[in-house]
Amino acid sequence: MGQRMLGNMHKHEAFDLRAGWDPDAAACKLTKEKYPEIAIEERAAEIIGKEDTDIVYIACPPIWHRQYVSMAVAAGKTVFCEKPLGVDVEESRAMVEEVEAASVINSVNFPFARGIAADFVHTELSAGALMHIEGVDVRLHFSTWPREWQVNAAEWLSLREQGGFTREVLSHFIFLTERLFGPARLVSSNLHYPDGPEGNTAETHLLAQLFCADIPVAVVGSVGGRGPDLVEYTVWGSRRSYRIFDWNRLKSSDGGPWREALTHVDDPREDGYRRMLDNYLAQLEGRAHTMPSFREALSVQKLVEAILKE
Repeated sequence: MGQRMLGNMHKHEAFDLRAGWDPDAAACKLTKEKYPEIAIEERAAEIIGKEDTDIVYIACPPIWHRQYVSMAVAAGKTVFCEKPLGVDVEESRAMVEEVEAASVINSVNFPFARGIAADFVHTELSAGALMHIEGVDVRLHFSTWPREWQVNAAEWLSLREQGGFTREVLSHFIFLTERLFGPARLVSSNLHYPDGPEGNTAETHLLAQLFCADIPVAVVGSVGGRGPDLVEYTVWGSRRSYRIFDWNRLKSSDGGPWREALTHVDDPREDGYRRMLDNYLAQLEGRAHTMPSFREALSVQKLVEAILKE
């Protein structure tokens, strides 16, 4: 994810890539080859302490987020962090209090905060176009976990301590659900973990039920088998329903077949990255924005960790 963010910030005229650090020498070498203007430092503290560092972007595994956030806060830097905010709720709560007490600008990367499909559904909900909301379905399936583009992070993404699709993917849809419908509460969850000698592999199957007020939210997730990955979020309305799929695409139905919407967007993924960074720039410049705060990310984390403990 760090490489994806580098690539999109590099293309955005408002961001100037200055310095980077990673404990993996190969990752540093790759970054320097792609972006020669970046200074590769020997320690994270050197980057955070630089006078010309305005934003500290943190894309390490979540158990290390607190360490680097605290360093950035001590240096008075703006903090942009990947999700999940953390895996220990009390540690993350302390981190939220730390950034708020220091009045540091803080954000977490949940792209649904300004995604074109999510914005469209929010507008339709506000206008009453769906009428009564009957429920929400979240369906996730991955033929392998971690996904192919995440193999370099498999040593932690594949394990229960920090990884799994519930933290990495479902967290996005819990964020979206709370943005659209308000605070969610967990009613039940059931997980399956594969047998193996290590005994610490991340979940492969999940069934969960949440509610936002009186709106039921059903979650189904699985890993394994031949076939394409599936990432779907459906809002069922009594007049019209909407389905977000492949993150940035949208379908609608008024009772007939699903029809693809937002067909005027040539590259939904590229549009999504651009909209996220434009939204972040608005926050940095003190304009109206919808960037998720650490406190919002803590709400998501509490639900995620509760699901994993059931």
